[in-house]
Amino acid sequence: MNDKIYIHEFIDIRGHHRSSYMHHMAANWSPGAQERRNQLCFGVWAVLGSTGAWPQVVNLWEEPGWDGLAESFGGEAVGAGAQDPILAKWWAKASEFRRGGFDRIVEPAPWSKPIMELIADGTRGACYAHELVRVRPGASRDHLELVRERGAEAYGSYGWQLIGAFTTAMGNDDEAILLWAIPTWEAWARAEKNARVDESILEWKRLCSDHVERRHRILLVDSPLSPLKIGRQPARSDQVDWNEE
Repeated sequence: MNDKIYIHEFIDIRGHHRSSYMHHMAANWSPGAQERRNQLCFGVWAVLGSTGAWPQVVNLWEEPGWDGLAESFGGEAVGAGAQDPILAKWWAKASEFRRGGFDRIVEPAPWSKPIMELIADGTRGACYAHELVRVRPGASRDHLELVRERGAEAYGSYGWQLIGAFTTAMGNDDEAILLWAIPTWEAWARAEKNARVDESILEWKRLCSDHVERRHRILLVDSPLSPLKIGRQPARSDQVDWNEE
């Protein structure tokens, strides 16, 4: 049973600073957030620009439930002059690398594994498929169950592993996010090449046709310190020329 809550972020990058931002996010933010907020890093990924917006990064943060998230937000929203100086310093540096973004609060399907379980399982991906699915209002949770029952099998035959299944909170239950770990680039290509002829995938799409309004799939690549790549959470030992004080 996954009782966590997640912050999902699309981050727009300034110029050629994507690698700098990803390091700043993982090495310079996450260790302190683990200590102060009980926040874990689920992943920091670069968006493969040929499949989506560029230059862009996707972050996913795991929070200890709604109460834990409320406590974290209370520490951020304290007004000018009273903000945590460590947080202010980090944000000031991050502003050199990013120019904006769009965040969502997302809830996991009960069977969607938390990050430390995925790490313990040895979960890895050469790349990751990220799907943003628009469904008719009220159908997001039903869609995740259908993914579990039929979609995971259809794509699993190509080696794709469903490692994240979420619905967007604070809305109309009309959006879902799916995250697949793909073992090789060849496994990605085979599934995409056969998507219009593989009967199991076609049947999966037919089952979704009465409630899915739009599906947008992009590809993500692990940042150097993304937890599924290194098999652990980012640590202070990963920091280079950064001092929180």
